[in-house]
Amino acid sequence: MGILDSLENSPELKGMLGQLGAAVIPVVLGEVMGNGGQGGLSAIVAKLQQAGLGEQVKSWIGTGQNLPITAEQLQEVLGSDTVRQLAAKFNIPVDELSKVLAQQLPTAVDSASPNGKLPHTA
Repeated sequence: MGILDSLENSPELKGMLGQLGAAVIPVVLGEVMGNGGQGGLSAIVAKLQQAGLGEQVKSWIGTGQNLPITAEQLQEVLGSDTVRQLAAKFNIPVDELSKVLAQQLPTAVDSASPNGKLPHTA
Protein backbone atom coordinates (compact mmCIF):
# COMPACT_ATOMS: atom_id res chain seq x y z
CA MET A 1 0.00 0.00 0.00
CA GLY A 2 1.45 3.36 -1.03
CA ILE A 3 1.45 6.57 0.95
CA LEU A 4 -1.35 8.00 -1.15
CA ASP A 5 -3.50 4.91 -0.64
CA SER A 6 -3.49 5.45 3.13
CA LEU A 7 -4.82 8.99 2.69
CA GLU A 8 -7.82 7.67 0.81
CA ASN A 9 -8.99 5.95 4.00
CA SER A 10 -8.35 8.91 6.32
CA PRO A 11 -11.54 9.79 8.27
CA GLU A 12 -10.45 13.44 8.45
CA LEU A 13 -10.00 13.57 4.71
CA LYS A 14 -13.34 11.94 4.02
CA GLY A 15 -15.05 14.41 6.36
CA MET A 16 -13.44 17.43 4.69
CA LEU A 17 -14.19 16.37 1.18
CA GLY A 18 -17.90 15.81 1.48
CA GLN A 19 -19.25 15.63 -2.07
CA LEU A 20 -15.78 15.66 -3.68
CA GLY A 21 -15.07 12.03 -2.87
CA ALA A 22 -11.98 10.79 -1.07
CA ALA A 23 -10.71 8.94 -4.14
CA VAL A 24 -9.75 12.14 -5.97
CA ILE A 25 -7.29 13.67 -3.49
CA PRO A 26 -4.70 10.84 -3.58
CA VAL A 27 -4.60 11.29 -7.35
CA VAL A 28 -4.18 15.06 -6.96
CA LEU A 29 -1.42 14.52 -4.40
CA GLY A 30 0.21 12.15 -6.87
CA GLU A 31 0.16 14.94 -9.44
CA VAL A 32 1.70 17.37 -6.97
CA MET A 33 4.25 14.99 -5.45
CA GLY A 34 5.61 13.11 -8.38
CA ASN A 35 3.50 12.21 -11.33
CA GLY A 36 2.70 15.72 -12.51
CA GLY A 37 4.66 18.74 -13.58
CA GLN A 38 5.88 19.82 -10.14
CA GLY A 39 9.05 17.72 -10.28
CA GLY A 40 8.36 15.18 -7.56
CA LEU A 41 8.56 15.16 -3.81
CA SER A 42 12.11 16.53 -3.59
CA ALA A 43 11.19 19.44 -5.83
CA ILE A 44 8.09 20.27 -3.78
CA VAL A 45 10.14 20.10 -0.57
CA ALA A 46 12.78 22.40 -2.10
CA LYS A 47 10.10 24.90 -3.22
CA LEU A 48 8.58 24.93 0.27
CA GLN A 49 11.99 25.47 1.88
CA GLN A 50 12.84 28.29 -0.55
CA ALA A 51 9.52 29.94 0.32
CA GLY A 52 10.54 30.13 3.98
CA LEU A 53 8.63 27.04 5.11
CA GLY A 54 11.70 25.03 6.09
CA GLU A 55 10.59 24.49 9.68
CA GLN A 56 7.30 22.99 8.51
CA VAL A 57 9.04 20.71 6.02
CA LYS A 58 11.61 19.66 8.63
CA SER A 59 8.77 18.67 10.96
CA TRP A 60 7.09 16.57 8.25
CA ILE A 61 10.28 14.71 7.38
CA GLY A 62 11.31 14.33 11.02
CA THR A 63 9.76 12.02 13.53
CA GLY A 64 7.92 14.59 15.66
CA GLN A 65 4.61 16.36 15.23
CA ASN A 66 3.89 17.88 11.82
CA LEU A 67 3.64 21.66 11.72
CA PRO A 68 0.76 23.00 9.64
CA ILE A 69 0.82 24.90 6.36
CA THR A 70 -2.02 27.12 5.21
CA ALA A 71 -3.89 26.78 1.94
CA GLU A 72 -2.61 30.23 0.98
CA GLN A 73 1.02 29.27 1.63
CA LEU A 74 0.70 26.10 -0.41
CA GLN A 75 -1.04 27.89 -3.26
CA GLU A 76 1.75 30.49 -3.29
CA VAL A 77 4.44 27.78 -3.45
CA LEU A 78 2.74 25.67 -6.11
CA GLY A 79 1.57 28.70 -8.02
CA SER A 80 -2.01 29.86 -8.49
CA ASP A 81 -2.03 28.66 -12.10
CA THR A 82 -0.98 25.15 -11.09
CA VAL A 83 -3.63 24.96 -8.39
CA ARG A 84 -6.29 26.25 -10.81
CA GLN A 85 -5.23 23.70 -13.43
CA LEU A 86 -5.39 20.85 -10.92
CA ALA A 87 -8.76 22.03 -9.66
CA ALA A 88 -10.11 22.23 -13.22
CA LYS A 89 -8.63 18.84 -14.16
CA PHE A 90 -10.37 17.14 -11.25
CA ASN A 91 -13.46 19.40 -11.16
CA ILE A 92 -12.79 20.57 -7.60
CA PRO A 93 -13.25 24.16 -6.38
CA VAL A 94 -9.85 25.88 -6.09
CA ASP A 95 -10.32 26.96 -2.47
CA GLU A 96 -11.41 23.47 -1.44
CA LEU A 97 -8.48 21.84 -3.23
CA SER A 98 -5.96 24.21 -1.63
CA LYS A 99 -7.42 23.61 1.82
CA VAL A 100 -7.40 19.82 1.52
CA LEU A 101 -3.92 19.70 -0.01
CA ALA A 102 -2.57 21.92 2.78
CA GLN A 103 -3.99 19.54 5.35
CA GLN A 104 -2.88 16.35 3.59
CA LEU A 105 0.56 17.28 2.21
CA PRO A 106 2.27 17.16 5.64
CA THR A 107 0.91 13.65 6.19
CA ALA A 108 1.96 12.54 2.72
CA VAL A 109 5.52 13.88 3.13
CA ASP A 110 5.68 12.36 6.62
CA SER A 111 4.59 8.98 5.25
CA ALA A 112 7.15 9.21 2.44
CA SER A 113 9.96 9.76 4.95
CA PRO A 114 9.43 7.13 7.66
CA ASN A 115 13.08 7.14 8.74
CA GLY A 116 13.32 10.90 8.93
CA LYS A 117 14.80 11.18 5.43
CA LEU A 118 13.34 11.59 1.98
CA PRO A 119 13.72 8.51 -0.20
CA HIS A 120 16.39 8.77 -2.91
CA THR A 121 13.73 8.27 -5.59
CA ALA A 122 11.60 11.20 -4.35
